[in-house]
Amino acid sequence: MTLLAALAAAVASPAPAEPSPAARIEAAVSREMSRLGIPGLSVAVVIDGQVQWANGYGLADLENTVPAKATTVYRIASVSKPITAVAALQLAEQGKLDLDAPIQKYVPTFPEKSTPVTARQLLAHQSGIRHVRDDEWSSTRHYTSLTAALDIFKDEPLLFPPGSRTEYSTYGFNLLGCAIEGASGVAFADYLREHVFGPAGMETTRPDDVFEIIPNRAPGYMRAPGGGLARSVLADTSNKVPGGGLCATAPDIARFGAALIAGTLLKRETWEMMIAHQRTREGRTTGYGLGWRVGSYRSRREVWHHGGQPQVSTLLYLQPERRFAIVFLANLENVYQPLTELARELSLQLVR
Repeated sequence: MTLLAALAAAVASPAPAEPSPAARIEAAVSREMSRLGIPGLSVAVVIDGQVQWANGYGLADLENTVPAKATTVYRIASVSKPITAVAALQLAEQGKLDLDAPIQKYVPTFPEKSTPVTARQLLAHQSGIRHVRDDEWSSTRHYTSLTAALDIFKDEPLLFPPGSRTEYSTYGFNLLGCAIEGASGVAFADYLREHVFGPAGMETTRPDDVFEIIPNRAPGYMRAPGGGLARSVLADTSNKVPGGGLCATAPDIARFGAALIAGTLLKRETWEMMIAHQRTREGRTTGYGLGWRVGSYRSRREVWHHGGQPQVSTLLYLQPERRFAIVFLANLENVYQPLTELARELSLQLVR
């Protein structure tokens, strides 16, 4: 064949088709699962404000050879925090929760501190309430109410004057959950079901009660000292329900993200306040909004929360202006940071 004929044939041949979005997701997910040794992972993706795709990979339960599916239920760990934050901000919209009032207005049993603590400071991790200690991650004590779980930390002094700096606190969200109960007059889980889960179409999300039979709930795994896998330690998450004690499927969490993008759960101005960088009293900008981590990636605003605790690594990642969100729920501990990088990578591939 002459060179001219070869060029003509090349021009006439159709260009290879671009991989579909599903194929791109599956290739990237398979690569990272293999690299990180993740047994099971469920994914859901929001494109143009709608949940467009969801699937599961690997095994949700290694011992019983149960595949991970879109319908697999995982602990969502600290992805619980933005859900709790939405509930608090809904009540603020209704005038039932003053974000800047002393928290005792809604939780009178919480002891007064040297400086008042407010709901806004709890949302922004500026309250001075400590985070979970190492030994408390594996607590097997079962708390029957949010108020009972306050006993873990309520009598301790604050770590710093509220508003003076930022320090991440799951227990601060415990107190916020109690304030939601006080402001709404109903139990925390009941409020979420009616005002968050229902409007967002979240069909499976609920407290991760270790004693309940929850269909499709996955066990979890950790990396053993020799490099293999071992079962996660026993842990009862009733010590931190509002900050890390819910469970859900990946599509449910994606529906939550889509509902926020659509304005279903919050007014537009409240949503913008929620995802704006907060400041300390001295005016220092932080990397937190109200219940979210906030930042930018390649000049695009990003809003996210990851979670890590016994059994799981989780992530809800949004780029609000691009109406994009992605959810990863994995049954392996301590891989949430690589999942965040994977979400950023896929955001470039899936949204033009």
